[in-house]
Order: sequence, then C-alpha cells, then structure tokens
Amino acid sequence: MLGNFSYCNPTKLYFGDNALDYLNTELPKYGSNVVLVYGGGSIRKNGIYDDVCRILKENGKNVAEISGVMPNPTLQKLYEGMEIARGHRADFILAVGGGSVCDYSKALSVSIHCKEDPWEKYYVRFEEPECEVVPVGCVLTMAGTGSEMNAGAVITNRETKQKFGHVFADENIMPRFAILNPKYTMTLPRYQMAAGTYDIFNHICEQYFSGEDDNTSDYISEGLMRSVIHSGRIANENPQDYEARSNIMWAATWALNTLVSRGKETDWMVHMLGQAAGGYTNATHGMTLASVSLPYYRYIMPYGLAKFRRFAVNVWDVDPAGKTDVQIAEEGLQAMGDWMRELGLVMSLSELGATEDMLEGIADGVLVMTGGYKVLDREEIIRILKESL
Repeated sequence: MLGNFSYCNPTKLYFGDNALDYLNTELPKYGSNVVLVYGGGSIRKNGIYDDVCRILKENGKNVAEISGVMPNPTLQKLYEGMEIARGHRADFILAVGGGSVCDYSKALSVSIHCKEDPWEKYYVRFEEPECEVVPVGCVLTMAGTGSEMNAGAVITNRETKQKFGHVFADENIMPRFAILNPKYTMTLPRYQMAAGTYDIFNHICEQYFSGEDDNTSDYISEGLMRSVIHSGRIANENPQDYEARSNIMWAATWALNTLVSRGKETDWMVHMLGQAAGGYTNATHGMTLASVSLPYYRYIMPYGLAKFRRFAVNVWDVDPAGKTDVQIAEEGLQAMGDWMRELGLVMSLSELGATEDMLEGIADGVLVMTGGYKVLDREEIIRILKESL
C-alpha cells in the first residue's frame, strides 16, 4: 500500500434480530428532547414505529417527529426539519428508515445550529460545520447506502435540479450508533431491494477502480463484491432468506464506512453521473447508478486495464486462458451486466424518464472527480450519458 492515511470510525453497531433492544442502552446517553425522523409511513405498517416509540417513552424522552422524508431528501424538507428541531430544542436525532432518512438526519444535525444557509455552506462551498452538531443514531430498515456508518449526507435542490452529497470530515457527524436488524429489510419491494444491492456493489467498485499498487483494500473489496453477488442472487430468488439478507446488510455497511478506501484515491464518477441524473428524474438512487455504470466502466477500461482484468478474474471467475487482457476485461463487464439484468436493475436512463434534451442539463450537474483512471471532460460526460440512454 502506497497511500498515507488515518482511520477512525466511532459508530457503534448492534446487529441481529434483537438489535433494537440495545436502543435502551444508548438513549440514556443523550438529552431528553429527541427528534424522530422517518419516511413515508412504512414503519407504521410493519410495527417498527410502535416498537421505537415504546422504547422512547420507557426512557422518558420528549419526542417531536419529522415524517415524510422522501427517497431523495430535498432542501425544502431540510428547511422544514430545521424549524421543527429548533422549536423542540433537539438534543438528539433518531433516524428510523433507509439511507435517505439517515442522510437527511445527518444534514439536519449540522444545520440546526448553523447561522448560514446550509445549502450554500455545505453543498455549494462544501465547508465543514462551525456550529454545534446534534448527535444522530440510526435504526436501519433498508440496506444499500452505508449511511449508517459514515459521515455522508446527500440533499436534492429541486429548484436548481442539483443533487449533491457532502462527506463531512468531522467524525462527530457519523451516527453515534446504528441498529441493524436484517428482518426490517424484508418488507421492501423487490425493486428497492435490487436497487440497494447494486448501490452496495457500486460503492465498492468506486473505491476499487483506482490506483495501481498492491493494496490490501482491493483484496477486501473483492471479497465483499463476491459476497454481494452471491447473496444478491439468493435474495433475488427468495427475499425472505435471512442469511442472504443479513449478509447484504453487513456488506452494505462495510462497503461505505471508509475501510476499503484506505490507501486509495477512489473514483466516484458513477455516483456523480447518477446523482446528476437523479436531480432531473428523481429516480431511485441505486437505479440511476445502474443506468450509467456499464457505459462509464467500458469507457474508462482502457485506462485501467490491469485492474479491470483483475476484476474479471478475481470477482467474476473469468478464465483468462488464451485471451488478451482486453478480452478478459470485457468478459468481466459482460458478466457484471448479466448479473445486473438478473437482479432486474434498470439498464438505461431512458427507463428512468430521462430524454436526450435533458443531457446538457444533467451534464451541468455532474461534479468531475479526479481519483479514477480518467478525468472526464464535458464532451466525454455527454458521450457517456448518450450511451446510457
């Protein structure tokens, strides 16, 4: 490993079908005014809401609620939450939901006491908070984003059609704890399960497809990817398979808790392309990634051929005998595409409602990253987006 780095992850995890019991262990550590954040109401239907509220009540918490957090949390929703949390004098934020709810709660945590407009400070200038940060805890109900163990928060500005993520440097913004019960993910529609599975896989790819050194992080990434492929197939056949769903949930956390990025430059262009498309289509995050992934990876493959060859052999079991490196790498991407179609993923932007006349605007919303094998210019971005339609 050639990189120099530090590593700290303060989030405490409770994993398993009795993990919610540990909410009783964590809640006494925080003040009495709790803001409960959740999404569209599914937690009310499956009983999680009642269980969480019971535990909050048993711990003597004074609770205010922010409900209706959408899959792509909006700036307007953030402003609404800031007013509620300020009025409640929030001591603690409890996020109950998937990655969007966790992302939103972290964005809220740095905005409650912020004296500036959080969009301008955190998503235009990408500055760090200079105010008090309200602590966050998560009860996860969907596997995919890894937001339960990182400091990232993605917010969509519908007025400007921009969807940006800010990975904060301050470790205090990471959830103080996260409760992971795989059974909570089993009520998700198959579409959402598939989207989350691919989100996990692509998080790993974004970190894997960078660098040329012999990096331990890449060996870990290969193992995680093989696990996601294997368990994704099982869960696709039987969404109620606890072992497969638990492995997917655990892999999601390790895919983006910064471990496999250590010593790496990392890429993230698929996320930048997908998030820009999401700003126009409001589509499910994992599906926007799936729609642009193969055109992007095929485009940059010649610039990182050795890694794409390794990916084909070590992750997809491509037999290299008698083949050129290009043939091996292409076969690996073909195997990846076959698996994506097997899961029922969206394979084009047009399936998400994007049209050719949107491409210039989508390209305007793409943040160009420099850690991958090729730094894209605008012409290349447009080309990849056209190939993704």
